[in-house]
Amino acid sequence: MATGRVFGRLAMLLGLACLLSASPLAAQGPCRMSLQLGLDVSGSVDSSEYRLQLDGLAQALLDPEVQAALLSMPQIPVAISVFEWSGRGSQRLVFDWKLMRNEADLLTLADHLRRATRREMSVSTGLGAAMLFAATRLSAAPACSRNVLDISGDGKNNDGPRPQDADDAALAGLHVNALIIGPNRPGAVGAQAREATELTAYFRAYVLRGPDAFVEVAEGYDDYAEAMKRKLLKELQVIVIGQAPLRFQN
Repeated sequence: MATGRVFGRLAMLLGLACLLSASPLAAQGPCRMSLQLGLDVSGSVDSSEYRLQLDGLAQALLDPEVQAALLSMPQIPVAISVFEWSGRGSQRLVFDWKLMRNEADLLTLADHLRRATRREMSVSTGLGAAMLFAATRLSAAPACSRNVLDISGDGKNNDGPRPQDADDAALAGLHVNALIIGPNRPGAVGAQAREATELTAYFRAYVLRGPDAFVEVAEGYDDYAEAMKRKLLKELQVIVIGQAPLRFQN
């Protein structure tokens, strides 16, 4: 019955309201998605690639299409946090949780990323540890209807817990998408040509979590900004709960 569907929708909205009221940032208003961006700063990333990654993320966030998607519902915004990761125990918070309500908030985040400088960290690659770090960061996030980790990387785990061994209970509620940075080698053949394909398969098999989780591929760090834009637009294509007006019908 139509009335049943209406009450079902109302119950969903009430459930979301109860969830949001428990957040330490709930006073700032409801949140439709918490989005963590985890950036690979292991030894395989040189200084110029580090800069391309931070500046590329800033560029993607300020892209007009991404801005429109992020700010489409200012009354139910997206919360964003950014951290860097390398080996086990090597994670650094770059930008703490902030609700993106308007263009000024995005400009603040982009400026922060562009001014960030690299700090000494482990040269190893701890993908599993980075995923677990993101899970612990949810305790400081506003209560959102969806929790997403965007993890960028250019290599496989070689330090600490493997992604496939990360405790499902510890990662409960965390949706994980990935952006892999493949080698930019035009005309590559043989093993070099298979590198990006094999890395994509590795992330799909062991890193992704949640329904509809996906991998986006950047053809080298020069392509990072465009790949990040594509990924953000996919993640921000959400169904607006209660967007259509409610009508009671007999």
